[in-house]
Amino acid sequence: MASLLREVVFETRGQAPAPSKDYCQLLVTRQEVIFRWWKISLRNEFHESRPGEIKESQEDFLDDSSLHIQIAIVFGAKVLEHVLNLCRGNYDFLERLPVPLLLYIISFLELEDIARLSQVSRRFEMICNSNALWENIVENLCDTITPEMKELAQEMGWKRFFFTDRLQLQLQLRRRRQKQDAQNKKQTE
Repeated sequence: MASLLREVVFETRGQAPAPSKDYCQLLVTRQEVIFRWWKISLRNEFHESRPGEIKESQEDFLDDSSLHIQIAIVFGAKVLEHVLNLCRGNYDFLERLPVPLLLYIISFLELEDIARLSQVSRRFEMICNSNALWENIVENLCDTITPEMKELAQEMGWKRFFFTDRLQLQLQLRRRRQKQDAQNKKQTE
């Protein structure tokens, strides 16, 4: 399964917490953990300082508590925990799948399962609430979707469109037609 991984397994960047302005990068490759920093300061004593880099094998990183502390300070405890899990070989392959493939897979789930999946992570929350997913679900479940219905769904969002009852949708479609008729009338006058 590790062969499915790209060379860079995880990467993040950020600014060290105040008052520091230092810029930091954390890379996890299949074999190494790389922590880089760039000193950013107006003080004369730091003008000559060069960027720094710590490169360690994943095994060595697991034992380096001082680097753990630095990473936790800059990127937070959740990032540190994620990197430690990666170094232990605990990869979340589902998280690494491309969005189009995830959309395809998720479109086969029951609605309750989609709701639960949206609570797993921010990424799954975004995917499970995306217009692309709900457009796919609506198209799979509805017999016919008129261009007018499609416009309304794009305007109000596909998820909201899906959960709006039919009477409400008919009312909104009628209002749209009336509004368009009124605009067309004004243009012809």
